Amino acid sequence: MTDVLLQYGLFLAKTLTVVVAIALLMMVAVRARRGMSGSDDGDRLEILDLNERYQSLAQALKESSLSKKAYRAYVKAERKRRKARDKAQTEERQRLFVIDFNGDLRATEVAALRVLVTTILLDRRDGDQVLVRIENAGGTVHEHGLAASQLARLRAKGIHLTVAVDKVAASGGYLMACVADRIVAAPFAVIGSIGVLAELPNFHRLLERHGVDFELHTAGEYKRTLTLFGENTDAAREKLKGQLEDTHGLFKDFIREYRPALDLERVATGEYWHGSQAVALGLIDAIQTSDDLLLTASETTDLLQLKYSAHKKPIERLLASLQSALAGRLAAWMGR
Repeated sequence: MTDVLLQYGLFLAKTLTVVVAIALLMMVAVRARRGMSGSDDGDRLEILDLNERYQSLAQALKESSLSKKAYRAYVKAERKRRKARDKAQTEERQRLFVIDFNGDLRATEVAALRVLVTTILLDRRDGDQVLVRIENAGGTVHEHGLAASQLARLRAKGIHLTVAVDKVAASGGYLMACVADRIVAAPFAVIGSIGVLAELPNFHRLLERHGVDFELHTAGEYKRTLTLFGENTDAAREKLKGQLEDTHGLFKDFIREYRPALDLERVATGEYWHGSQAVALGLIDAIQTSDDLLLTASETTDLLQLKYSAHKKPIERLLASLQSALAGRLAAWMGR
């Protein structure tokens, strides 16, 4: 056992040495590039006009499918139509802000979400709406709770909020989605999983079998309940179970605040459902993809997609890439 631990320690030391070396090289290269250019990339807010994007797509198709004469006539008529529309328009059109939230276990996109929500609130107008396209299978409670609280800021200011789920909004993802005034989902989107879990391996018997002692010292009766290496007791298990039940209760109370008609005894079991089933249960309001929702809204509303990217140090980008790669490997291994 000692040899195994020693070999593992050497392997870990070598790996960390390589990672640190790569990080230092990246930092040197980035600093050199910045020194040459004399600029420093900072945080960036991107605004994409989806109306223009749709018009460009339609125009590209017509240019490919119409004769040159017919296409020129189309362009001329379209310009005339837009000019007449703009002249007749006496009031500003309503705005629909579009935000994408692609979740992970730690809901790391919550940092960008906070900025985007604040940006919208700083320039809100009467009639403004927000669409959040959520793809989130859940994760840590506190991070997803913060993400849900950011969406609640919009509702608190009277901004109509729609959540669209094209793939999945489960557990912490549904905690976020339930805040919306309206939830739509694709027919086979995964919805629900209203529950809480905690799991960890225990190596106590393995260590005991090899004569390895493990000591854990705490101040506070419940500072630690279950451990990885110590001997777990029934009392510790019961305490953790109680904590999970308390968290589940908070989860249900939060959902009840925003969707009071939902039968939580029926749906807060940890199960998940697909979109068409979720409508019948009241978890969502309608079957609709975000694409159809936006295409319909584009006829009368200005669609503005917001993206926020924060400047990261080279070492942060490296660690994020490593974390993503490791998560992908783990997911692939679990799927075997």
